[in-house]
Amino acid sequence: MPHTFFAPDLAPDATGYTLPEDESKHAVRVLRLAVGAPVVLVNGQGDVFEAAVADANPKRCALRISAHAHYKPRSAPIHLAVAPTKNLDRMEWLVEKATEIGVDRITFLRCARSERRELKLERLEKIAISALKQSGQAWLPQMDEMQDFKAFVTGVAPQTTFIAHLEEGERTALTQVVDAGAGCCVLIGPEGDFTPAEITLALARGIRPVTLGNSRLRTETAALAAVFTAQLARAV
Repeated sequence: MPHTFFAPDLAPDATGYTLPEDESKHAVRVLRLAVGAPVVLVNGQGDVFEAAVADANPKRCALRISAHAHYKPRSAPIHLAVAPTKNLDRMEWLVEKATEIGVDRITFLRCARSERRELKLERLEKIAISALKQSGQAWLPQMDEMQDFKAFVTGVAPQTTFIAHLEEGERTALTQVVDAGAGCCVLIGPEGDFTPAEITLALARGIRPVTLGNSRLRTETAALAAVFTAQLARAV
């Protein structure tokens, strides 16, 4: 299978592309790609290109593009809104796996019980790009800067938004309420869960409470379970 490279600035009508120096070195010195070797290019905006090495230069590896395909954005987007954990490794794992499964957007929430109040996206974006290449996705998930919970819930469409929490009260399994044709946004709280006040605010906005099963899941596990559940519904 040809190796995949990320080319965010590659236009759909391009006939050639030169890899940046770090990617050129990796392609020629590590992967040992020679002239004529097939590769795949993705720009994360739905465009996938078939190409071949035209000049195996470790500083500026030139590629010749032979075919192009464009994939439209998914009609039922999956939006994950999650409070990041104190341990950043767990968020990196989540971003990688959610990208592989097919999440369309990730928003990071700042909640009352959040242990992490700030978050830099640069490292997470690199992990998402790597997962994009590995999984063969055409669209790179949108990742939003950290937002306060109250501001976020007042701006979402309540009819397709769900909050997964552990408080007592009536909750419906996410599998029963996700509409395969409408997409969804699922809110996952911090390690101490959403506060009663946050849950009340969400419910007052018309956001529906859901459960992901009988087990008490860690934040990143719950978030991935939500993405997987929504993806299964979308695939039906």
